[in-house]
Amino acid sequence: MNSEKETFQQKNYIQKSFFYRFSQFVGFLLGARFFVAALLTFALYVSTFFLFNQDETFRKFVFDFKVHGIIFCTVLTILAGGIINQFYDFEKDHIVKPFRTRIQSFIKQKYFLYAYLILSIISLGVAWMISHKVFAFFVVYQFFMWFYSHKLSRILILNNLTFVSLTLYPFFGMMVYYETFSKKVLLMAVFLFLILLCIDIVKDTLTKSVDKAFGYITIPNYFKSKTTKGIIISLLIITMAVSMKLILRTGISGFLAYYFTGGLFVFILCIYLLLNHSRRSKFITLTILRFWVFVGIIAMLLNGLEGKL
Repeated sequence: MNSEKETFQQKNYIQKSFFYRFSQFVGFLLGARFFVAALLTFALYVSTFFLFNQDETFRKFVFDFKVHGIIFCTVLTILAGGIINQFYDFEKDHIVKPFRTRIQSFIKQKYFLYAYLILSIISLGVAWMISHKVFAFFVVYQFFMWFYSHKLSRILILNNLTFVSLTLYPFFGMMVYYETFSKKVLLMAVFLFLILLCIDIVKDTLTKSVDKAFGYITIPNYFKSKTTKGIIISLLIITMAVSMKLILRTGISGFLAYYFTGGLFVFILCIYLLLNHSRRSKFITLTILRFWVFVGIIAMLLNGLEGKL
């Protein structure tokens, strides 16, 4: 009887131990924004090979270890940035993202800081081995990742502009690395900047009261709802104008042409939803815009494959 009881307790302990370890693992992934980093990595590879890389064959690209090293450093920096951001936003996330905070509670905050330091050091170490210029590039990137979380995320307008700029910073680095400067690439960069800016402001409208309570001065909690709505709609109209410019003036074709044409209707739908005052319409708008960014990555991949084959 005792042996059966001991066996049951051991099994129960193992199950609890497994659940605890698994929760720690999931908590770390969520804290480090792992899934965002994975998506950005995919986007970086797609844009690097099919947009910035105009001369190299696929074989040369595969064996261009310098490029892979830069992307590897980028991934580690993004993971480190996600960790330091959640460290500063921990109290706010308790309210805004209770499920994620609950999962992250299985790991002590000091371990997140250790992970931040390790990821940052490895990233800078690899960058130093690639070149001094790459090292300087990532020192600047990591500094602004930290400074955004520490200070800039609470400053009106700068918080949105810095967040979007940091998201696009690795793509700018790849553009400089391959010296791919053209009207088409510039307009695509402006398009992506605008749509990400819209996403960030719409996201802030959903956390308006919480941001205000914790001292984050955002556009939605600084201006009136009508003004905020006007800013987002104006940005969407400008994004539509950029899309039309890309379609008519750059000779863009294939899947990307369909993407930017379809985007006109998507943005009109978003404007229609924003004219509605409900929280649900804002959430749907945010989901649509995020999904459209992902569709853009797929469109670029398909367009590139069509051009290479």
